[in-house]
Amino acid sequence: MATHSRSGNRSAATIIIVIADVMALILGLWIVMYLLDANRANELVNFIQHAARWLAGWSYDLFTFHDAWARVVAGYGLAAVVYLFVGHGLANRLRRI
Repeated sequence: MATHSRSGNRSAATIIIVIADVMALILGLWIVMYLLDANRANELVNFIQHAARWLAGWSYDLFTFHDAWARVVAGYGLAAVVYLFVGHGLANRLRRI
């Protein structure tokens, strides 16, 4: 019974890590696309922008740097780092149980 529980915890931990990594990847992609001035009329760029905006809704415009690029890097970057730390931390806790 304990082996089945550990296997379930490991599976849940893996799912949490994948979700956190994908969220951080989307945010990182948007930062790179913004810095490289990607064509916002492109459907992929538009999708990434909207997904990143939704994921970073709580940290969007949190910082008031003068330059827009600094606000994007700080706001979206903070969200990516938080998702990575929380996701991986939660997964590590699940694996220990």
